[in-house]
Amino acid sequence: MATQTQDSTQPTTADFESLLSEHDHDFQVVEDDEITEGRILEIGEDFALVDIGYKSEGQIPVEEFEDESGGLTISEGDVVDVLVIEREDESGQVLLSKERADRKKVWEKLEDKWEDDELVEGTISNRVKGGLQVDIDVEAFLPGSQVELRPTRNLDQYIGREFKFKIIKFNKGRANIVLSRRAILEEEREELKEKTLDKLTEDNVVDGIVKNITDYGAFVDLGGIDGLLHITDMSWGRISHPTEMFNVGDEIQVKILNFNPDNERVSLGYKQLTPDPWEGADERYPDGVHVLGKVVSLIDYGAFVELEEGIEGLVHISEMSWTKRIKHPAKVVDEGDIIECVVLNLDVDEKKVSLGLKQIEPNPWELLEEKYPVGTRILGEIRNITDFGIFVGIEEGIDGLVHISDISWTQKIRHPSQLYDAGEEVECVVLNIDVENERFSLGIKQLEPDPWETIPKRYPPGKVVDAKITKITDFGAFAEIEDGIEGLIHISELAEHRVEEVSEIVEEGEERKVEIINVDPQERKIALSVKRFVEDSDSGSVHEYSDDSSATAQFGDVLKDQLGSIAEGADELDEEEAAEASDESGDEEAAEAESDEEPDTEEASAEESSEEDEADEDEQPDTDEEEAAEADDDAEEADADEEEADADEEEADADEEEADADEEDEDVEEAKAE
Repeated sequence: MATQTQDSTQPTTADFESLLSEHDHDFQVVEDDEITEGRILEIGEDFALVDIGYKSEGQIPVEEFEDESGGLTISEGDVVDVLVIEREDESGQVLLSKERADRKKVWEKLEDKWEDDELVEGTISNRVKGGLQVDIDVEAFLPGSQVELRPTRNLDQYIGREFKFKIIKFNKGRANIVLSRRAILEEEREELKEKTLDKLTEDNVVDGIVKNITDYGAFVDLGGIDGLLHITDMSWGRISHPTEMFNVGDEIQVKILNFNPDNERVSLGYKQLTPDPWEGADERYPDGVHVLGKVVSLIDYGAFVELEEGIEGLVHISEMSWTKRIKHPAKVVDEGDIIECVVLNLDVDEKKVSLGLKQIEPNPWELLEEKYPVGTRILGEIRNITDFGIFVGIEEGIDGLVHISDISWTQKIRHPSQLYDAGEEVECVVLNIDVENERFSLGIKQLEPDPWETIPKRYPPGKVVDAKITKITDFGAFAEIEDGIEGLIHISELAEHRVEEVSEIVEEGEERKVEIINVDPQERKIALSVKRFVEDSDSGSVHEYSDDSSATAQFGDVLKDQLGSIAEGADELDEEEAAEASDESGDEEAAEAESDEEPDTEEASAEESSEEDEADEDEQPDTDEEEAAEADDDAEEADADEEEADADEEEADADEEEADADEEDEDVEEAKAE
């Protein structure tokens, strides 16, 4: 009996199975990579002990429960979601993770939104290659082309801003999410577009938001359609960049200037909301009125002055000073200066205003006419020497020009520097003052009388003078008869015979006796002749005048001299005839004696002499006629050559004068510009 009682108290196999079943029923069944709840049992220095209802507890590193500042976010007894990494490792411990649990929940949530086509919110955290990085509890990629409706270069402006995005690509295995903001904007734009189209009529005023700013303007979102507000339509005044008036995100009112429904382009205006300042500007700014303005811009040729918002005038560099030569406006004014000007001209149609700064003061050129009338002698310092003349200082900033042609009456000057140096003082005569063109003409040669006024009296035709050959040309030679006074010896007047080369007859520097043929004081020309001097010398009728009294000899004196010469010639002729008669008488007596001795010889000689005389008489008229014809031809040819030479000389003088005139005008303009 005792043995049976002992066997009944020992556990059987069934008992063990029952107990094991009860034990397994008390523990939670978990799987790897599964999220479950866990209770914080103990928080150690490095790990937190977590009970997930399994047969053994798990450990999680404490740093997974720390916030950004390093403080713990849990306490003992808290229930948290954890991820079972492995139910049992080699040591029998359960591997858990709080971070992985959170990350998995996020990915599962995002996956649900992607499948349901829902939007997600996130903050743009950084710029990466090709786009932006977005924090949506996990890192996602936003391509640059998906940021706005239109590509934008400045992606940095979006960093730190929060937006809604649409998931366009989701790969959980590769942890890759691609977002798009453009898709949301396109949907919103399509919804607003229908409403906005009804408002887009010209001259309508609509509300908009500045969406983007460029150097040339700003894009304004009108509600589904963007319009361009150009920089020139932002203000009636001057602005250098749209950011001076607007920023991205500003809500503004704009006016519809133009709308093209085909390409959906809208041109907007902001300044058109206010009246045009040019309306009535001609009444507010009449010519001659003094105004105050602000210098807003400097350029090489002047300064722009703002009279009021939207109205600017130009002070040209030539209108800044009456007398000073200003190379750049910065020498006179600076940007930001408030200056007083005079309105010179206003063109409302062209929207241009011409202003003057020098007109604030009296024009000194107008006072010069009263101070220096024509003919006034002045003493001034040579300030500049040019090819065409010298500039003489009259007053501060005012120079007068002595043209090279007004330096000397007679001297040929190639360059003024031959006679003058800069800084030298010279005396001049005022010739002309042109106030309008600001030109002051002076002369030096006018200090003395013009020698050509007395030359016709001092050098009458027929007078013989000494001349020095100064220049040889194809048509003759120029000879100087006194200092600075030259005449032309035409090629036909160099010798009695025909001359082919002038240099064969005369040489430069050679001195010759010449006869005055003609004097033209208006053209300042003197015709000289060597040939006539020689002819008159051979005939004995040449007269040399040593002073001015001989040039005014009375006609009776000349006639008396001529009659005296004729009388002397008659007496000489009578003596020659008497001598010839005496010789003939002696010849006749000798002939009679010879005739008595040789009658036959005399008859033969007489006959021969008679035949020769007859032959000579037949030939003599022809020879005389030929010589006369040749003489006429030579004379006509010489006259033709002389006329041709005169024409050539006149044409050369005309060309030279025209060239000098053109060069003078160009040089004066250039000098004035300098």
